[in-house]
Amino acid sequence: YTPDYQPQDTDILAAFRVTPQPGVPSEEAGAAVAAESSTGTWTTVWTDGLTSLDRYKGRCYHIDPVPGEDNQYICYVAYPLDLFEEGSVTNMFTSIVGNVFGFKALRALRLEDLRIPIAYIKTFQGPPHGIQVERDKLNKYGRPLLGCTIKPKLGLSAKNYGRAVYECLRGGLDFT
Repeated sequence: YTPDYQPQDTDILAAFRVTPQPGVPSEEAGAAVAAESSTGTWTTVWTDGLTSLDRYKGRCYHIDPVPGEDNQYICYVAYPLDLFEEGSVTNMFTSIVGNVFGFKALRALRLEDLRIPIAYIKTFQGPPHGIQVERDKLNKYGRPLLGCTIKPKLGLSAKNYGRAVYECLRGGLDFT
């Protein structure tokens, strides 16, 4: 727990609702969430000495009790941008919420809010071309184009899957 840490404009900021196990102080729980979701692990490993953990570690910098709730807190965690792969939402979410939810020091944990800085958003290149190019390729104008999955996505026979797709297409739905 580092209450003196001042979040940087480039930090990814997360707010977690934390319910510690009985006997676990909120500061310890918040610090554990920050560590487990960044560079920490349950034991010391020899590879810790191969990098500057201080540069990459998440920091729980503020804790507020949840009004009207016993033993629940909002723990604010700052993650340095260098911890994450550029342009990868998957990497970011896997790091922040990957295996931390099964952490034994906590009875319950929920990600309440996430602030993604402009510096990280700028690393996402976006699609290689816009909607107009897609419409021109498909020769479809004046109606929505959907990227979706037929449900249930598993378990339909080929015949029933084809029937569902046919009904969507017959109704005028364009999807991929």
